[in-house]
Amino acid sequence: MIKVFSTPTCSFCIVLKTFLKDYNIEFEEINIAEDKEGAKGMIEKSGQMGVPVLDIDGEIVVGFDKKKIVELLKIKE
Repeated sequence: MIKVFSTPTCSFCIVLKTFLKDYNIEFEEINIAEDKEGAKGMIEKSGQMGVPVLDIDGEIVVGFDKKKIVELLKIKE
């Protein structure tokens, strides 16, 4: 399961979600601006308050780290 912790106004969040959609990768989006429990969970998992944070089967990626995301998801570019 892939989770994307984001906010509607975060430009890097939009880029990340577009990237995942372009590769037909399904994900659950957690809008931490509205979901306070989701925000709390994100901070506990990542130690970060900034978004985006990506949880790929327990592997945490902070920010749009394309190289790490491609590696973890085994995307062929």
